[in-house]
Amino acid sequence: MKKFILAVTIVPLVISCNKIGEKIDQTVQKTTETVQQKAQAAVEERVKNTVNESIKSLTNSQDIQFNDVFPNSGKDLISAESGKKFVFPNGTEGYIFKYKADKETLIPFLEGQATTNESKSDQKARKINGQSIIDKISFIEKFLPENTIDKNILEDIKNDDGIEYYKLKRFPNSSTIIYNSKNKTVLQYVEVNK
Repeated sequence: MKKFILAVTIVPLVISCNKIGEKIDQTVQKTTETVQQKAQAAVEERVKNTVNESIKSLTNSQDIQFNDVFPNSGKDLISAESGKKFVFPNGTEGYIFKYKADKETLIPFLEGQATTNESKSDQKARKINGQSIIDKISFIEKFLPENTIDKNILEDIKNDDGIEYYKLKRFPNSSTIIYNSKNKTVLQYVEVNK
């Protein structure tokens, strides 16, 4: 009789423990799925906000003159100038200039700019392979809304073999210079390092 009572008591207890285990597993699985969904939503929202802030900083850019960033440039150095200053969400300042210039006078002028740290600065502009720049432009172009940047300029950069690419760091400014040798048009991106 004791065995029977013991068996009757243990069987419901084992079944009850199994049900509790199943319930715990279901709760853990449901909680895990909820946390993953919330984490994914948070990441998507963060990426969306970062892209929106970057675009906002570009579209809320202000006009700036080449001479404001590169003093003593004079009127003879460049022509047909347009420039924009912007600040990325991480606080980094940058400038984009488009102008016409003769490479033989422009490059030495930029190489002669004052620097706040000669050890972090280049003495000479380096001609570089533009493929990495083209790849970056192609990548960024996918995320830009219509009419943010003139698509013809981007297509010219990607397809014209008369384009030359230069890098020059005169701390705190770091310039990427895209030079079209056919029409002497320069697209210059200047990042201010702090």
